[in-house]
Amino acid sequence: MKKTLIASVLSFGLVLSAQAKDIVDTAVAAGSFKTLATALTAAGLVDTLKGQGPFTVFAPTDDAFAKIPKADLDALLKDKAKLTAVLTYHVVAGKVMAADVKAGQVKTIQGSELTVTTAGGVKVNAANVVKTDIVADNGVIHVIDTVVIPK
Repeated sequence: MKKTLIASVLSFGLVLSAQAKDIVDTAVAAGSFKTLATALTAAGLVDTLKGQGPFTVFAPTDDAFAKIPKADLDALLKDKAKLTAVLTYHVVAGKVMAADVKAGQVKTIQGSELTVTTAGGVKVNAANVVKTDIVADNGVIHVIDTVVIPK
């Protein structure tokens, strides 16, 4: 009886923890956002994206970050102000699911606007949206294949 109760409590805890994932935990669990997680930590944005939200994050994969020359990426990771600007340029306030995406300008939490196009697939500036609607407790992630840089 005691073992059954402990097993039930443990499995209930695992179910709760599996359901309770914010944007950061969801991205880390996906395994293809290691560079993004490193960048969020370097910029001090982890707590922000673990916050209440909701947020829509256009998340560049590790392959997207690999398109940036290593020296440039290393410099970006060391420049907290510029890194923060780049990362917050990938985040929109509110939860926008793929079915709700419309072409046009979208204001980011960085303050600048992203250009969303829908002809021939969804693009955010020059980045292709390659996977949509990864739902987290505090928003949604759409995966992009290129890091977008504010002007």
